[in-house]
Amino acid sequence: MNWSERIQEFVTLWVVIDPLGTLPVFFAATAMLDAAGRKRAAYLSVAISFGVLVFFALAGHWLLRAMDVSIESFQIAGGIVLFLFALTMISGSGHGNPDPQVETNPLDVAIYPLAIPSIASPGAMLAAVVLTDNARHNFPDRLFTIATMAIVLAVTLVILLLAGRISRLIGRGGGSIISRVMGMILAALAVDLILSASAKWLNLPPI
Repeated sequence: MNWSERIQEFVTLWVVIDPLGTLPVFFAATAMLDAAGRKRAAYLSVAISFGVLVFFALAGHWLLRAMDVSIESFQIAGGIVLFLFALTMISGSGHGNPDPQVETNPLDVAIYPLAIPSIASPGAMLAAVVLTDNARHNFPDRLFTIATMAIVLAVTLVILLLAGRISRLIGRGGGSIISRVMGMILAALAVDLILSASAKWLNLPPI
């Protein structure tokens, strides 16, 4: 197992899922729920997100082949989208501000806005496809990527379950700073993704 690849995958998935950045959405979306409802919404949102991301990790490449889209094209497009997503994180608008009055059912809240588009964001879906590209003919490597994804989502679940305590500890300002730093890291990873795919397409030495 290549530990450097696993670490890079963990960092990539961490910044696109952005567990700490999900907290404001969780607070707003579950404001009308009791403690048990908030706990159920946290479990359901993470489970739904895991299912969505695993689908993209396992079937994303099949969809690309069915549409006759090269992985280089998808990597460049995905890098651009990830970069734009990173800009929204840096500017502080990446997770939106849903109206807590819209839904009060834990399942409805877990599906939207928690699972989609907050946890299983467009950036996370794209990352799931891109990170499993090099391992598409190696099922054990793909399982390692899914396991890394599961670890990030498990941490996300713990953060959501401890949302009240974390909010009091880091405050709104601390959460905003962390989200922006993660956005800068994601922007750098997105640029690297675009340059690497472009170099492969142009038959240039690996960057």
